[in-house]
Amino acid sequence: MKNGFIKIAAVSPSLQVADCQGNAAQIIKAIEQYAAEGVHVLTFPELSITGYTCGDLFLQKTLLEGALQALWAIASATKDKNMLVAVGLPLCYQDKLYNCAAVLFRGEILGFIPKQHIPNYSEFYEARHFTSWHGENQTIAIGKNAVPIGNKQLFSCPEIEGFTVAYEICEDGWVPFSPSERHAAAGATIICNLSASDEVIGKADYRRNLIKMKSGVCCCAYVYADAGNGESTTDMVFAGHHLICENGSLLAESAPFGKGVVVTEVDVQRLTADRRRMNTFMATNTIDYKIHSLSFAVHETIITRLYSKTPFVPQNQAQRNERCQAILAMQAHGLAKRLRHIGKAGVVLGISGGLDSCLALLVCVEAMKILERPYTDICAVTMPCFGTTRRTRTNAQRLCEQLGVSFRCVDISKSVRSHFSDIGQQEDVHDVTYENAQARERTQVLMDLANKRGDIVIGTGDLSELALGFATYNGDHMSMYGVNGSIPKTLVRHLVAYYAEISESTLSSILLDILATPVSPELIPPTNDEIAQVTEEIVGPYELHDFFLYYLVRFGFTPAKIYRLARYAFGDEYDGKVIQKWLFIFMKRFFAQQFKRSCLPDGPKVGTVTLSPRGDFRMPSDAVGRLWLDEIETLGNMFS
Repeated sequence: MKNGFIKIAAVSPSLQVADCQGNAAQIIKAIEQYAAEGVHVLTFPELSITGYTCGDLFLQKTLLEGALQALWAIASATKDKNMLVAVGLPLCYQDKLYNCAAVLFRGEILGFIPKQHIPNYSEFYEARHFTSWHGENQTIAIGKNAVPIGNKQLFSCPEIEGFTVAYEICEDGWVPFSPSERHAAAGATIICNLSASDEVIGKADYRRNLIKMKSGVCCCAYVYADAGNGESTTDMVFAGHHLICENGSLLAESAPFGKGVVVTEVDVQRLTADRRRMNTFMATNTIDYKIHSLSFAVHETIITRLYSKTPFVPQNQAQRNERCQAILAMQAHGLAKRLRHIGKAGVVLGISGGLDSCLALLVCVEAMKILERPYTDICAVTMPCFGTTRRTRTNAQRLCEQLGVSFRCVDISKSVRSHFSDIGQQEDVHDVTYENAQARERTQVLMDLANKRGDIVIGTGDLSELALGFATYNGDHMSMYGVNGSIPKTLVRHLVAYYAEISESTLSSILLDILATPVSPELIPPTNDEIAQVTEEIVGPYELHDFFLYYLVRFGFTPAKIYRLARYAFGDEYDGKVIQKWLFIFMKRFFAQQFKRSCLPDGPKVGTVTLSPRGDFRMPSDAVGRLWLDEIETLGNMFS
């Protein structure tokens, strides 16, 4: 439960229609099993005590009394459990029969949630037995207890920020203006649906898409518990298709006609972070809601859900290729629009033989395709100096020749040496001045060449470099349009790899060799013509930094939570001390280098995480990161 992780399960035990006692025994067995597995919220299907397919037996007093007796037995089984449980049963109130969810905690029946929308079409005929609930909350006498009944109830744990649960029943989730939307606006981050959705061809896909979209619209975790094995097959078949979704993403599902259980963790901190960020997510006042305060024993939830090491990159190859195609199109169309606006201008960019400039050049080519202009309107300039190796220089030239763009080589060594003389810099002192003088000279060449041609300079720096501030101020940091500004380094690699896959063999082989070249600014003289300055040895692994960046900016997670997720996602690849070291460096640089991001050139946004000062991320250049750094220093063995 720490860090906002709540373990959720939806289960459809095998049942016998109208056998309340036998069904209660199966439900209690499941409660015992999943409580032992650390589940915090357990949801059973609609009418799970009696079975959904009882027909006119629902009108029998014997069945109704048997269901209530079974409910007491089930409630008693929750007495020593750290778990909120919901089961379904028919309930008679003021001479009307309601299809209800009973919410149980610590041996008590906390409340009954009656179904609001009663289907009576096609194979459904619930209106024959059940009444729709449209009133305000009331109370019902169950034994000596007065229990709230109504569909405006929230179940909240004050010890865990954002842990608030609400319920609806089957059809309630399939209609416009569903109770779940009202519940979410009232503060529910977890919405559970007790359902009995029969299976017909195509329905599983529809159901999956529906639940994903509902969780997205409500910015919540949505748990769908479906009736399964044991329901009557007289006219319908039930498949136990359970689903757990979180803000538009499917976290887990049970295959139809499978085991009838799904278990995973939802992250309520992630949901509340998104709600804080979305000013259009309008909270409503809860004056007409009954809010049940629950006291859970707070402990660390064991994480089992998937956390990708590369959150910016889809794991599925088909999805990854589709993503790469879409991103290249967004980059190219953004640049094409800018060029249309300017008029006849072409583009000038530095080409180093490295990944970032390679991607920028490919984007320029795609933009010229859109504009139906010759590729010679692209002027790619390689500017060798002290750190340039034969491999990168050759790849830069071969790439430009293969693409058919204009190519120029401007050796800047003489100019840089002259500048060194002007400022008194010793050439054998390989300090930051030595490096940045080269980067700034390259930018000067590009800017002046663009002036001469009537073109604009295209920036090549990527999102990861911007986050770390690993760019020379007024050097490679500056351009007239930055096409890679919202592309993290881990994604740059996949974009270039994708372009290699769809290209003819010669171009593909050049791109693959660029991919195989270590990432380097090449500002330090090489050793035996081998790159002497490897970026990831200086600032750390980009896969870690991109992971940190995603969870810091996208969700505002604390360093402790980011550290824990990194330990989980990367497993044995990095030990805790290594992750702690690079997280500290990332956070220190992130705060110290904001001044470079505060004056970024324009560039297209392609994902949910960007650092544009005009859009997604605005931070003072003199903001202090002490709180974040102090927390990282205390991590140590916190999650070891």
